[in-house]
Amino acid sequence: MTSAERSGGGVALVIAACACFAALDTGSKYISAAVPMMMVLWFRYVIQMLFIGIVVVPRQGGAPFDTRHPVLQVVRGLLLLLCSVLAFTSLTFMPVGEFTAIVMISPLVVTFLSAVALKERVSLLRWLPVVGGFIGALIVIRPGGESFDWAMLLPLALVGANACFQILTSKLSKTDAAGTTHFITGLVGLAVTTLVLPLFWRAPDGAFLWVLLVALGFLGAVGHYFLILGYSRAPASSLTPYLYSHIAFATLGGALVFAHLPDRWSLLGIAVITVCGIAGLWVMAREARA
Repeated sequence: MTSAERSGGGVALVIAACACFAALDTGSKYISAAVPMMMVLWFRYVIQMLFIGIVVVPRQGGAPFDTRHPVLQVVRGLLLLLCSVLAFTSLTFMPVGEFTAIVMISPLVVTFLSAVALKERVSLLRWLPVVGGFIGALIVIRPGGESFDWAMLLPLALVGANACFQILTSKLSKTDAAGTTHFITGLVGLAVTTLVLPLFWRAPDGAFLWVLLVALGFLGAVGHYFLILGYSRAPASSLTPYLYSHIAFATLGGALVFAHLPDRWSLLGIAVITVCGIAGLWVMAREARA
């Protein structure tokens, strides 16, 4: 396979992953009215663990518990669970497209945290997309506007938690195998949701909801696996901009399932976030080459 074919395959896999994640968000919003959140998360973790154990760990290598930082691995697992809880809760209050757009400022927040917490040098060109991304998020949320609800701030909390998760992932990737990290993260989430599941268990009403629960777990597992395969075929700098296709898929899902189309201000905010996100990634790639 040529380099161009591998890169093209990587792009296709990343876009497929974004489609899976958008379908996962849309399905989570749909099922939230009928099934308790912890039940949905438990099903997702069960299927994810089966998928990781059968496919990801053997492919990535490394013993499942062979880690030099067990405490950080547990913290990473708890952060991902927190992200899932915040995402599920946010989707009960917000349209899928607008929610996804706000969450996509996460790479920009990682830049901010890298400068503040890790004392990394961040150039002025990298700060401009960060500021622009926040402005885009404010346009979508519109504090003080008629459509504003305090629950719309939940995606911003999710962005903060996800940024911490990404920084911790970067640190662990230097010492632990990817398969080990995926396995322990899934195990932590499964353990916590299993402990609290008896408090929330309620049998879904009808076969369709059972099928949807399994499908959501499958979409999450396959989406993450597609990302792993995609980033193994091409450099992150060339693939990451395609993550913003998630916004388009999420907006399409909201339109098809909930008949919701973003208003003009939301569309403007989404466009600002997308442009700033891609610009930030371009600047980082340019500085890395320099």
